[in-house]
Amino acid sequence: MGVEILWFMPITPIGVEGRKMTEKELGSYYAVKDYKGFNPEFGTMGNWKAFVKHAHEMGFKVITDWVANHSAPDNHWMTAHPDFYAKDSAGKLIAPYDWTDVRKLDYSNRALRDSMIDAMKFWVTETGIDGFRCDVADYVPVDFWKECIAELRKIKPVYMLAEGENLELYAAGFDQLYAWNMMRAMADVYAGKKTVKQFDSVIQAEIKKYPENAYRLFFTTNHDENSWNGTEFEKYGDAFKTFAVFSQTMYQSVPLIYNGQEDMNKKRLKFFVKDTIPWEGEMDLAAFYKTLLTLRKSTAALSAGASYKKLASTADTAVFAYQREKAGNKIIVILNLSKLPQKFRVTDKTITGEPMNVFMGVKEKVNETHEFSIEPWGYIVYDYR
Repeated sequence: MGVEILWFMPITPIGVEGRKMTEKELGSYYAVKDYKGFNPEFGTMGNWKAFVKHAHEMGFKVITDWVANHSAPDNHWMTAHPDFYAKDSAGKLIAPYDWTDVRKLDYSNRALRDSMIDAMKFWVTETGIDGFRCDVADYVPVDFWKECIAELRKIKPVYMLAEGENLELYAAGFDQLYAWNMMRAMADVYAGKKTVKQFDSVIQAEIKKYPENAYRLFFTTNHDENSWNGTEFEKYGDAFKTFAVFSQTMYQSVPLIYNGQEDMNKKRLKFFVKDTIPWEGEMDLAAFYKTLLTLRKSTAALSAGASYKKLASTADTAVFAYQREKAGNKIIVILNLSKLPQKFRVTDKTITGEPMNVFMGVKEKVNETHEFSIEPWGYIVYDYR
């Protein structure tokens, strides 16, 4: 499909004490029992090293989930280094939220910081991975991340993805933050909770908030959303491809394709038990995602620093059109964000030309007087090269 980075959720052993569900079931992979161990349910450390090597030979980069905010209560640090853990005013260990299977770590402890950095170095040096997706990165002190990332990059130029939206994480060295607000706004548009104008307002606020060359993870679903809030088909219905196009083409986006999306998985995957994806036949959306990813690689217009401009239309209450441009490359995206068919004109002269309709595979002559007809939740992507 053109995917470049494979992100694996935590591959470390899962704690047993306080495990969600029962001891015989998987539990939460975010309850880390051993920061330098490999979960035997997935095989051996040797299997993992062989996989990473093979993935590299195929041209992939590999990152793994890293849980720095908390560990399982039966992590060996609990007995060997009880001072690694945070305590409340009553001196009790802290289980954040309803995460009763984990205990919060204390980053005021220098030895903990050194031990956490050492564990992350282990995975880079011993298994050859290329970086980390850092769970709840906002909850860990920014100054720790700054020190940690600097140390990791002495080994290799690791790619660091933060599950967070705190701008200070960029200064700490993270390459990419999450675009949670955009995911919520997409869901709200489909649910009728936000108008197209309000959707645009969210986008404009996000553009003003983040640095010009900031990379952000855009997605329609992920492991949390699928399990707790519904599949992409539950959340977006007939608009699931429309918002995938948006996620792949929007300003500052680096898109996530969650496991199973390429096969139109319509199952909510259970979080605390082993629940496999029912792979069936051909990957139904592989060609769709390949089209978008190929476009992203082939044009500077979809790079993080490419400009963004909203384009006016004669149906602005339903149609959302925008242009991305850089170094003589131009892409125009037209989305029908409504459940009704729309006939309209894009009134900005920048539409004029004979671009390639990316999904139709044909060139079309268009200008500001051209009348478009687009189906409910339809989309058009034009490449002007």
